[in-house]
Amino acid sequence: MEHFPVMSEEALSLLAIRPGGIFVDATAGMGGHTGMIARRLSTGLVIANDRDAESLEMARQNTADCADRIRFQQAKFSALAETIEEAGYGKVDGLIADLGVSRYQLTTAERGFSFMVDGPLDMRMTATEGMTAAELVNQSAEKAIADWIYQLGEERSARRIARALVRARPIRSTRHLADVVERAVPRTGRLHPATKTFMALRMVVNDEPGELDSLLESAPGLLKPEGRMVVISFMSSEDRKVKEKFRELARDGRARILTRRPLQPSESETAANPPSRSAKMRAIEWI
Repeated sequence: MEHFPVMSEEALSLLAIRPGGIFVDATAGMGGHTGMIARRLSTGLVIANDRDAESLEMARQNTADCADRIRFQQAKFSALAETIEEAGYGKVDGLIADLGVSRYQLTTAERGFSFMVDGPLDMRMTATEGMTAAELVNQSAEKAIADWIYQLGEERSARRIARALVRARPIRSTRHLADVVERAVPRTGRLHPATKTFMALRMVVNDEPGELDSLLESAPGLLKPEGRMVVISFMSSEDRKVKEKFRELARDGRARILTRRPLQPSESETAANPPSRSAKMRAIEWI
């Protein structure tokens, strides 16, 4: 499957790759950023981390040419620092986190992330852990569903959608959920009416807000002096968290902000990879 690591050249530039350095790709996904870093190393190492075991396996396959410079590990953000410390890597020279969902996850029906293909309503990043989206939408109170869709999906029609979902229970599949939402909120533009609902449910299933908080709290402490941290976000709520945390670290004198304004993809990149259009990249250097 073709894979486009977002703003790869900008990320590599901000990470200031040292050939003998140790770097962490906190969201290895299909191995795009991992491979690009590893191919610039000589005696260095990339710790390729992801909470999704299937994605890690694809990353292994896509980086076979530089496998001697990569160590793979499965961990959530909330366990990342502990896992790296227990493995004995010590402090690292750089860390990158791409908060987007991979194309593999979106197009694999049985993962249940998208209505582009019909499948079970799952959405779990770790396939054996936690509540599925089906359990969430079929068992939760209407108000809770409405709050999630409004707060995380930033969907103005959240109450109407939640009411429709509760009335249509049991929601059986990804396509069924999308159809219920589309009947409740008819399409008015290019964006499918269920897009924000799917995004919100995915974030709840995987506790993405809490996991991002954990990453922003613990990851800077993994960096060596002059080590760098790069975060790519795709939602305004995530970018806001990254911006506020980086500003806090700068105010406290613990880090230097390298991106006064977030970097965004070039026109040529968004033309070649349309899903990258909402990406924002921010970076700091540890002091």
